Amino acid sequence: MELAQRTFLVTGGASGLGAACVREFAQAGANAVICDVNEPREELPAEIAARVRFAKTDVTDEASVQAAIDVAMRAFGALHGAINCAGIATAERVIGRDGPQRLDHFAKVVTVNLVGTFNVIRLAAAQMLKRDVASGEDRGVVICTASAAAFDGQIGQAAYAASKGGVVGMTLPIAREFAQHQIRVMSIAPGLFDTPMMAGLPQAARDSLGRQTPFPARLGRPQEYAALARHIVENQMLNGEVIRLDGAIRLAPR
Repeated sequence: MELAQRTFLVTGGASGLGAACVREFAQAGANAVICDVNEPREELPAEIAARVRFAKTDVTDEASVQAAIDVAMRAFGALHGAINCAGIATAERVIGRDGPQRLDHFAKVVTVNLVGTFNVIRLAAAQMLKRDVASGEDRGVVICTASAAAFDGQIGQAAYAASKGGVVGMTLPIAREFAQHQIRVMSIAPGLFDTPMMAGLPQAARDSLGRQTPFPARLGRPQEYAALARHIVENQMLNGEVIRLDGAIRLAPR
């Protein structure tokens, strides 16, 4: 699928990986709707701002996601894809100093990261199905964000790893189901990236984490995630797969 004149929802698009996707796609001529609970952190350059809208969105809420889709339809007249970057992370042991991890803490992470992603997929795909396309042409492309933690989660990441493992697990079955509709579904599993989730750490700690990556020995850059997301959209043979974007890191137990 060519990006020019195509329209994408980008959840978590106000910062980090999602914001990088908004810029990358808009600079390539695509339209984007930033779907986030927060306002965008940075002002977009004037040359691409006209192709971007913001819709305050809770990915776990059906009406909120549908309202964002409605923004896309009113502003741009069609929906061609969804990039799922919204997510939260916690560090909490199953059995901590105060006893068992609270169940609502575990459930919240799974609800935002996994259920929220599924909610966006189902509603966005329902809108994409309304678009007529020729045989062999992409009707839509869905990209989800998993994590290296889905494969080698660390101590304290039970909820996060479970939520991202769920994203990995649903990628292929949804891609198989949507194949008949000419909608592709892919996931990206980033390693250690320089995103707002890392922003609270001291620079020395961030540098130390970056050095754990075999090569390149640094934190990933959001623009590198966005570049892969763009390639997925443009390369039609990419479907039903999870791509690790992690510099060959395998996370240690802690």
